[in-house]
Amino acid sequence: MSDLREASRRKASFGATMKAVFWSFFGVRKRKDYESDAAGLNPVHVIIAGILGALIFIAILITIVKLVVAK
Repeated sequence: MSDLREASRRKASFGATMKAVFWSFFGVRKRKDYESDAAGLNPVHVIIAGILGALIFIAILITIVKLVVAK
């Protein structure tokens, strides 16, 4: 339990977390950057950023489908 509390106190910004999640969705990441992210990102921020990223991805897909079907 103390590991989770310690991990949630990490100082990486939410913007850095969003950037890391974006690269995760894209699927391209250097090993050094991945290890840096794993050591410095706040897990709560990662979960929130992942949910936001998934919602944005779904919204983009729905928009593209609506544009294609409308024509």
